[in-house]
Amino acid sequence: MSRRHELEQRLRKLGEIGEIMRSMKNLALMETRKLARFLDIQNDSVLMIETAAADFLQFNPHLALPSGKQALLVIGSERGFCGDFNEELLNALGSDHSPDSPILGVGGKLCTRLEKHPALAGQFDGPTVAEDVPKTLNQLIPAIGRLQETQECDGLTVLHHRSGIESIARKSLLPPFTENAAPDPKLHHSPLLNLAPGQFFAELVHHYLFAALHEIFYTSLMAENQRRIQHLEGAIQRLEEKNEILARKSRTLRQEEITEEIEVILLSVEGAGQG
Repeated sequence: MSRRHELEQRLRKLGEIGEIMRSMKNLALMETRKLARFLDIQNDSVLMIETAAADFLQFNPHLALPSGKQALLVIGSERGFCGDFNEELLNALGSDHSPDSPILGVGGKLCTRLEKHPALAGQFDGPTVAEDVPKTLNQLIPAIGRLQETQECDGLTVLHHRSGIESIARKSLLPPFTENAAPDPKLHHSPLLNLAPGQFFAELVHHYLFAALHEIFYTSLMAENQRRIQHLEGAIQRLEEKNEILARKSRTLRQEEITEEIEVILLSVEGAGQG
């Protein structure tokens, strides 16, 4: 095979790779648009619960849960092509982790790096699209409950990426409602309840944990796909630059082949004339 044919074969393969990367980029872009809609709804739900909790605890402060031993939930990526997304989480974990805090890892790419960590208490497949989040939470929430029972972890802090900020976000979920805004000062009477205050608060905490984890996972997926788009855009640009270089080399070699063919023809004509 001539050198030009080898270059053309490489160009075809790089073209196929480029099409795959563009498809991946487009899928990530569509996912961010879908996640933006999900996040708008979920943010409102979490805010409603937090507002209700602030008003309730204004009149029932004795029910606020004390802070205890903390477990760490680290949310990474299930797939690759997102740059140093997981590396940043591992760096944040290494700088803040307390030796007695068990770790729950989410995301195949992250958990591969966490497998030998002495504090790893559980690892879970991460969502790849928004529709996967409920399935992940159905596995994760029972594991959080088991940690509370077996290791007496009353607290839960989540490390995750959040779009729009460069540093890793840290969200304290348990004990709940510790980061809320101040209650409504216009309230002068305790809210009317159909349940006993303790039962109401327990149900509220359960709904809050479920809603807040949905929001956090959607936020992490949004940041992951934005990183993926950025990473693929850079890779596609470098691929196109390489394609252009190879294409120029291929054209040069083709011109050399044409020149050689013309010389051969001329030599054959001269030889025939002499004969």
